[in-house]
Amino acid sequence: MTDISPPHEVSHLARVELLSPKPQETLDFFTRLLGMYVTGQDGGSVYLRGYEDPYPWSLKITESRTAGMGHAALRTSSADALERRVGSLRSGNVEGTWAEDEFGFGKTFSYQSPDGHDLALVWEADTYQAPPELRSKILTRASKKPLQGIPIKRIDHLNLMASDVTAVKESFERHLGFKTTERVVDGATEIGAWMTANILGHEVACMRDATGGRGKLHHVAFYYGNQQHNADAAEMFREHDIRIESGPDRHGITQGQFLYVFEPGGNRIELFGEPGYLHLQPDAETKTWLMSDFDTALAIGGAKLPMETYFTYGTPSPLSLEDHEAQFSAPAAQPAPAAV
Repeated sequence: MTDISPPHEVSHLARVELLSPKPQETLDFFTRLLGMYVTGQDGGSVYLRGYEDPYPWSLKITESRTAGMGHAALRTSSADALERRVGSLRSGNVEGTWAEDEFGFGKTFSYQSPDGHDLALVWEADTYQAPPELRSKILTRASKKPLQGIPIKRIDHLNLMASDVTAVKESFERHLGFKTTERVVDGATEIGAWMTANILGHEVACMRDATGGRGKLHHVAFYYGNQQHNADAAEMFREHDIRIESGPDRHGITQGQFLYVFEPGGNRIELFGEPGYLHLQPDAETKTWLMSDFDTALAIGGAKLPMETYFTYGTPSPLSLEDHEAQFSAPAAQPAPAAV
């Protein structure tokens, strides 16, 4: 039985660092096509935010030999909550380090998930202050909606790939107070879990790496808030030679509207059209999907999530996206499906 921590001590996903071997092309993707604002630069890293992100940045692009996730940080609900969550991690023999070296954020505890993902917890965060030319007349909007590309509003969620979904899920539940809203099982094996610290359907998901790998990123998702934007974005990506993996459609799991693409550096990005199902019921039970329900779980509208990439490709990858797809397109090379 997993010992569940008190809920609401983690507020939300605050930021993600993406590694890219093509940093300028990755930057162009997020600024020219997704309308993100550049807010800072430090060496080989550039900081960006969506127009409704509350902090100086939600996305950091760092030049690297391979694609992948540098780290992801969750903001706690108070300074005391940060200390308690760190105490819980350490009581579970999870090692970590304190630092205060990220633009716009203060004291941060960095550690690894049971599968090796680089994660962090932070409380101190600057509120973004728009310069006069970017101030919005809408008081709840941190800055004006950009007039470039089809601009995303904010970062939405993170999906991790792992060799052991249950171990990662139980760590988020026990040490961070996350609730698992939905999961997928294949017999006795848990192959996907969707977790939240608030009313959203999920802010962190974890799916089994069908190749047996550890500690990879499946995707980072950004929020539009409008189904039509996903359709418009798909058209834009076609025009600008951005590889579309699947969508637009709607998942059965979370009921979120999805569009999956690969940014030029090789990382998978999801565009979330609407928030999906909100979890307002505090005592709701975790919904468990079986393999017999898998088609509905993946896509209500019938879109196909390709075996040769969606269930097997994560970053960092030992192969390029093209080589990976060629290898896993062979029927003998296809492992069993994982999850969405």
